[in-house]
Amino acid sequence: MQIGIDSFVSSVTDPETGKTATPVERVANLLDEIETADRAGVDTFGIGEHHREEFLDSAPPMLLAAAAARTERIRLNSAVTVLSAADPVRVFQQFSTLDLISGGRAELVVGRGSFTEAFPLFGLPLEDYDSLFAEKLDLLLRIRESERVTWSGRHRPALTGQGVYPRPVQEELPVWVGVGGSPESFVRAGVLGLPLMVAIIGGEPARFRPLVDLYREAARRSGHDPETLKVSVHVPGLVADTTKAAADLFYPGYAQMFGRIGRERGFPPPTRQGYDAQRGPGGALFLGDPKTVAGKITAMSEALGGIDRVTLQMTNERLAHADMLRAVELLGTEVKPAVAAALGEPVGTPAS
Repeated sequence: MQIGIDSFVSSVTDPETGKTATPVERVANLLDEIETADRAGVDTFGIGEHHREEFLDSAPPMLLAAAAARTERIRLNSAVTVLSAADPVRVFQQFSTLDLISGGRAELVVGRGSFTEAFPLFGLPLEDYDSLFAEKLDLLLRIRESERVTWSGRHRPALTGQGVYPRPVQEELPVWVGVGGSPESFVRAGVLGLPLMVAIIGGEPARFRPLVDLYREAARRSGHDPETLKVSVHVPGLVADTTKAAADLFYPGYAQMFGRIGRERGFPPPTRQGYDAQRGPGGALFLGDPKTVAGKITAMSEALGGIDRVTLQMTNERLAHADMLRAVELLGTEVKPAVAAALGEPVGTPAS
């Protein structure tokens, strides 16, 4: 199993000093995190895409390219690319270029996004949320398949045999489909035979088993070998030297971010009681010392019928940079070997 990290590159205020990092400082810290992950043996690092004031990840390929030039082994991916609001030609060109810079370490995770700011920003109708994604995913896969593409659709001008360059180092640029809780999204990924990334931010991860099974069954019915399919799970989490430290360090930023999102969407504010329940054995918060986090990962893999990758979303708006670096180090040097031992897998360099 691969173990990775995802980041939304949020604005961060140091809890001790009260100082908020400038955008320049925050991006420098992000690259420091990715370099640390590379050295520690973490398998993947993903950067999300948002178009909001509190996040600095509106251009993930640029951040990932900067990281590619400073790392050697770690795989670099979006988490996710909001394909509904993007041009598949440009997305492919950007990630093919990232693949060249990184020597074949780029991956794409594409989805519809959980925020809607990109649609008015790029002049797209929100009511076409799903049809935009389906059509653009079709075009992206056609471009991946052939450098010259003849294609037509409803939302984008046709291609009439133009070439799309550059081509990536990898024979086939990995494209994952990022999903939330929509059964239709799981089925679509299965029908296409694409690897699946499941974003779980609350509740019990085990409740996603029927949807993961639906994905695998859709793939089987469409003629894809289920044994070749990959499933990744994205969960919020943090590793620290003790479980209490992890819980106490993560909560202030968690409450701040989810409190703000909750106010926007009409949800009740988070509470410490609810937070502590979510970090229990069956909850969606993967917080604790390395042994605790490794145990939750292996238990979740069993509950979901086996998974290929887990990424911890460690973005936190009130976490000291030193604590983040320690969490990254522990994830690679202690959690990853513990998960491998529990699953009877060898511990090596990041898998391709």
